[in-house]
Amino acid sequence: MFCYQCEQTAKGTGCTVLGVCGKQPEVAALQDLLIYALMGLSQVATEGRKVGISDGDVNVFTAKAAFSTLTNVDFDPARFTALIDEAVRKRDQLKEKVRAAGGRTDLPAGPADFKPRSSETDLVRQAEAVGLNSYPAHNPDILSLKHTVLFGLKGVCAYADHAQILGQEDDQVYAYVHEALAAIQRDDLSLTDWVDLTLRCGEAAVKSMALLDAGNTGTYGHPVPTRVPLGHRKGKAILVSGHDLQDLEALLKQTQDKGISVYTHGEMLPTHGYPKLKQYDHFYGHFGSAWQNQIREFPDFPGAILMTTNCLQRPKDEYKHNLFTSGLVGWPGIAHISDLNFKPVIDRALALPGFPDDRNGREVTVGFARNAVLEVADQVIDAIKSGAIRHFFLVAGCDGAKPGRNYYTEFVEKVPADCVVLTLACGKFRFFDKDLGDIGGIPRLLDIGQCNDAYSAVQIATALASALDLQINELPLSLILSWYEQKAVCVLLALLHLGMRGIRLGPSLPAFITPNVLDTLVKNFDLKPIQTADEDLRAVLGD
Repeated sequence: MFCYQCEQTAKGTGCTVLGVCGKQPEVAALQDLLIYALMGLSQVATEGRKVGISDGDVNVFTAKAAFSTLTNVDFDPARFTALIDEAVRKRDQLKEKVRAAGGRTDLPAGPADFKPRSSETDLVRQAEAVGLNSYPAHNPDILSLKHTVLFGLKGVCAYADHAQILGQEDDQVYAYVHEALAAIQRDDLSLTDWVDLTLRCGEAAVKSMALLDAGNTGTYGHPVPTRVPLGHRKGKAILVSGHDLQDLEALLKQTQDKGISVYTHGEMLPTHGYPKLKQYDHFYGHFGSAWQNQIREFPDFPGAILMTTNCLQRPKDEYKHNLFTSGLVGWPGIAHISDLNFKPVIDRALALPGFPDDRNGREVTVGFARNAVLEVADQVIDAIKSGAIRHFFLVAGCDGAKPGRNYYTEFVEKVPADCVVLTLACGKFRFFDKDLGDIGGIPRLLDIGQCNDAYSAVQIATALASALDLQINELPLSLILSWYEQKAVCVLLALLHLGMRGIRLGPSLPAFITPNVLDTLVKNFDLKPIQTADEDLRAVLGD
């Protein structure tokens, strides 16, 4: 086993015995083999596009399969063996289409003619030869960039899959995914070529986030500022974690008039701001905080729990019988909902005691996506021009359990009173319930949404720069980012593609970035590792 795709990888270098995330070595091997099979499928798909063939089923499958290999998504080996078989079957079917259209199918030996063995044990043995360090590379910097592209495109596939579920697709995104996966097996590309492919991953990331934004807002409306209770009310309850809005909507429809309150957890918090979801009276509040705290928080939830998309941890015995997964999420022995029929979840919630009483807690405000902020753009611009707002800090990204993340809490607490904090993704749970007050009626803490809503943040920054007749890097705006998994890699590459400079990244730098690649990022984009909150604030504000 060798895996270092997340920030918490063992010893900061790589998991070689067991994944810090709980991933067994057999699952890690099957994920490697699935990626290898997808490389073969992508080689054929790339040749197909040269003769006018873009297979919609192959496109959607590639995104879903790659998404399933993200950190904290699917831990079920049986599902990976099925995906490997399906990847090879689709590859061979696509070969016939490409051959019939006059395209090239005599591809080099390797993933394009790989034949999976029949048993899980034999598949794991096959995977030993195709892991991360098997990719052809002239030097470690090229291998580093191949891994960066792979992890970034996994994030692209996650957002593309979410968007496709809501009816939004772009063949250019799929074309890049196939091109990049196929390129990983090539040994004829230079370091410059791989730098280009890395930045183009950022371009695909922007497109996929724009698609998801269109899907979310087109289906559920533009988020509006909304107060969300952090307490609970008496009665039966269901908790929804992850990211998927369609699963949440289906559950809300199916729980109407059943005496069940639905609560969010983790990155589902921003869903309270969507008008179409707000219309459900039993969509009540938020329970708990970020994904890594679920093993402490879920035992205290007296109802059923639904995990959508990713962010699943190894379930504890106290609540595993109350836990359900949907979409691409999976854990052996945990009940899975594959068809949006949440009757098992509802039945379990009705069988459990629920909350015995009402408990009023604090509230937080969500819903400051681009439309909500730009509706008061004139007020914001006046505050910038008058000096009432000195600086904006986007403090955003993934949360995690590794030491060093208290930096983000301390940073926000020390941001001066004439500055505004924008936030998104689960990193916000380090400070989401703090009362920072306002500046002339503009809240000093603005929750923009989920991790994919980095697109919304960029749109806000672009609009403000235009109104102030500035370039985006001339804005009084600093990005303070935390990363954990591959969607964060995708977002970082998107920001670099857009030319954002001076990003501060932590709590540690990715293990897959070599010193030479880091030096390139520093020279070209002024990328900086975080220091201390005081040092970084002084560097930005000059105080």
